Amino acid sequence: MAHRRCLRTLSRQAAALISLKTAAPSVSNLISFKTLTRTQHQSHLSSKLGTSWSTPWYHSRHFCSNKNDDDEGDGDETGESSGEEEDDDTVPELLREYTVEETEAEAAEIGYKVVGPLQKSDRVFKPYEPVFAVVQIGSHQFKVSNGDSIFAGRLKFCEVNDKLILNKVLLLGSESQTIVGRPIVPDATVHAVVEEHALDAKVIIFKKKRRKNYRRTKGHRQELTKLRIIDIQGIEKPEKEKVAVAA
Repeated sequence: MAHRRCLRTLSRQAAALISLKTAAPSVSNLISFKTLTRTQHQSHLSSKLGTSWSTPWYHSRHFCSNKNDDDEGDGDETGESSGEEEDDDTVPELLREYTVEETEAEAAEIGYKVVGPLQKSDRVFKPYEPVFAVVQIGSHQFKVSNGDSIFAGRLKFCEVNDKLILNKVLLLGSESQTIVGRPIVPDATVHAVVEEHALDAKVIIFKKKRRKNYRRTKGHRQELTKLRIIDIQGIEKPEKEKVAVAA
């Protein structure tokens, strides 16, 4: 058994040496390659060793610190992937410029319409009227009356002292009647003024996984918009009773 193993190993080594002698170039040829130019390399290798040994020398690697040059060199291989990446790039929402139609449509979906800035002649603080309304702003509903102030989610396309019209009125009520919408009351509006954009109180978010050495503490402050209700329209308002003063 030992003699057979020795014979097998010797035969394998001999076969490997024979294949190297027939395929590999000689040392003198390799030394002469260093003194030749690239074109002479190509002609010399093709004549002496054949195409199989000359093809690896054609490849030239270009190194550069500039990213654009590397991308241009590999354009054939990564052209499709780079094109897809460029298409996936989106403009951030804060830097996006909205058209007038887009702003009006998005504001209408939330439930308001920007009329314009508040004028000096506008009467903001009016006497109290016994009328209330239920309006929807975004996904929240508020019961409001004349002179109330509410905090809604941050409204995009309005600034401080802008007049708004709240269109999504779900219910109107007074001392004499109540109007319920299906789901919105037609021709009913609530007028408001933007007083300020503020931040809500901080909320602490704490996460823990026991026996995992995992603890995370984060804080969050929700963006809010303070609105002052000016007027409610779409329902008959009761007339003020005149009180006779005794002389």
